[in-house]
Amino acid sequence: MKTKTDMDARILAIADPVAADLGLRIVRVRVMGGKRATVQIMAERISDGQMGVGNCADLSRALSSALEVEDPIHDAYVLEVSSPGLDRPLTAIEDYKEYAGHLARIELDRFVEGRKRFRGILAGYDGNNIEIDLDGEEERAEIPFAWISEAKLLITDELIAAGQDKKSAAKLKE
Repeated sequence: MKTKTDMDARILAIADPVAADLGLRIVRVRVMGGKRATVQIMAERISDGQMGVGNCADLSRALSSALEVEDPIHDAYVLEVSSPGLDRPLTAIEDYKEYAGHLARIELDRFVEGRKRFRGILAGYDGNNIEIDLDGEEERAEIPFAWISEAKLLITDELIAAGQDKKSAAKLKE
């Protein structure tokens, strides 16, 4: 789920090792069309999940060089490097454990019980299934990770507090 298209996957293949050399992890890659294509890359530090302005600038410079050499997009494009933010996309199965206890919205690539969109509190994962306590449901749902087309955290007071705690802990390490 880090990518949606073949072009996204090509960019990810170039970006992953560049980011890793900088101690960063790519969260998501999206190439969006328009008059001038935009290559959007979300990343975070492997060590603490944070992403400062300096990290964005370093990754942007390194990626610009790598993309220029590899030339996956032949036309002009804009490169945007950012942190995933508080309402981050959930793109790896491990994200469901990391953010257990937080509210999320999940969209599937197929209908399940007549719907594709689900909302609830993340409860981790078991094997290849994510676990979520759905709004209005009594039993915990298990959803195959492979069925998820989009997922993201929803901003709540608890998520804001957790984000502040994470940021403070990262500053203490510096």
